Amino acid sequence: QVQLVESGGGLVQPGGSLRLSCTAPADIFSIYTMGWYRRAPGRQRDLVAKITPGGFTVYPESIKGRFTISRDNAKNTAYLQMNSLKPEDTAVYYCNAYHDYPRNVNYWGPGTQVTVSS
Repeated sequence: QVQLVESGGGLVQPGGSLRLSCTAPADIFSIYTMGWYRRAPGRQRDLVAKITPGGFTVYPESIKGRFTISRDNAKNTAYLQMNSLKPEDTAVYYCNAYHDYPRNVNYWGPGTQVTVSS
């Protein structure tokens, strides 16, 4: 069973920042696209950001400019830097590791709560 270890969630005031971390086993991290998704109450799980092993990043338009995903290959860790947080960013954030060859494989972390509130 592959374990993705997340950390960094918590309570922050509007306009504040948080950094989430996700550590994966080395053999997974080196070849998998790492991503962050979130699920707000009553909503489906949505993509927040993802980064390929080569460093190519993808963000939805609603996220661009506020969040930054990065990866440290030496530490087998992906990061999500979240700035200018808004109450609507409140959700459970999930780390994802994805690979599509020879078949689609997805691994998920247990999730970490992010609450933006004054």
